[in-house]
Amino acid sequence: MALTKADIASRLFEQIGLTKREAKEIVEIFFQQICEALAKGQQVKISGFGNFELHDKKERPGRNPKTGEMIPVSARRVVTFRGGQKLRARVEVYAGKNTDDTQSTKQD
Repeated sequence: MALTKADIASRLFEQIGLTKREAKEIVEIFFQQICEALAKGQQVKISGFGNFELHDKKERPGRNPKTGEMIPVSARRVVTFRGGQKLRARVEVYAGKNTDDTQSTKQD
């Protein structure tokens, strides 16, 4: 399942009681602020969730997997996300439940 901006706006509408227009505007402004900060080269930290960081990658040699031809991969700036401790803990608990269920079925 994918979580979309529309889903987030819908939850704001249902759970907080904002109008649909207000909810949509809040979601758009939130993501716009993140994009603007990253465009300025700033790090974005969302407490309890994680950090968005910029990394500059150098030019490097690469190869076309189909032909094997060597081609240079250009230098570029990329955005990375690193989940915070609270997010990682929740994901690990969820993954642990799925792992246990999978192992028990394999052994049966």
